[in-house]
Amino acid sequence: MAETRQRELPAHVTTPLLSLITEQALEEDYRVAAQRRAAEGAPAEPPRSRMVAGAAVVVFGVLIGLAAVQTSRSEQITDAGRATLIARIETERGALEDLRARIADLGRENRALTEGVTELTASRQQAEAQVRRLELSTGYRTASGEGVRVQVSGNPNGDPVQQVTDADLAKLVNGLWEAGAEAIAINDQRLNPLGPIRNVGRAVHVNTMPLTPPYLVRAIGDSSNLQARLLDTSHGAEFFSLAEQLGFEYTMDNVDDMTLPGALQRRLSYVEAGTADQRGRAGVEEEQQ
Repeated sequence: MAETRQRELPAHVTTPLLSLITEQALEEDYRVAAQRRAAEGAPAEPPRSRMVAGAAVVVFGVLIGLAAVQTSRSEQITDAGRATLIARIETERGALEDLRARIADLGRENRALTEGVTELTASRQQAEAQVRRLELSTGYRTASGEGVRVQVSGNPNGDPVQQVTDADLAKLVNGLWEAGAEAIAINDQRLNPLGPIRNVGRAVHVNTMPLTPPYLVRAIGDSSNLQARLLDTSHGAEFFSLAEQLGFEYTMDNVDDMTLPGALQRRLSYVEAGTADQRGRAGVEEEQQ
């Protein structure tokens, strides 16, 4: 029954599209040409003309076929290019995401490093400030500011007992420390833990340097009360009482601005443990090595 229905279908349905177009075009051309000739009273078209027209239609059909094939190939190439482009876009998109993640990681690392640098800078500044305070308090840094100046010398008419000694200057200096002095120098020799005041014969030495009178003692501190507080200290009171008894000549006044030089840094001395024989043997072993 299916075969019967297929035979009943019209020819233009079952005929291939290219053949149908060719036949219809050929028939239409024949019909139009025949009508034109009939109207003009001309004889019918010779068979050769029909053959030429048929060949033209065939050529036209071939061209249409070639165009269809070329179009199909172009579509395939376009599809392949589109797929390649999509794949490349996906690849570049993944690379972009990786770069964004890397940028985020570097940003976090940079912030952490910045915070570390800030902390280290603050620590360095604190350490430098502490070093400056220690250098100032120990006498190894130049100090400037207001303070008190005391100039003292021995009794000009007295005997050697009535001259200023290291002990006398030590009383004055200790009194100034107790009164709140921040830095002290005697004849520009800055006092420090390794620079004691000592008498060598009749000469007073500070920082192992011999000094000659008059002795100029300068102390940086609050000039508004440093003199008064010096007189209230036990060492200060003892010094001025001794100066009156021995006939020392001295003057004391306030100074608005003065600069005291820093003391020269000296190497610390040390003692090795053990007996002399042990230290000698250790030295020999070091030389042999």
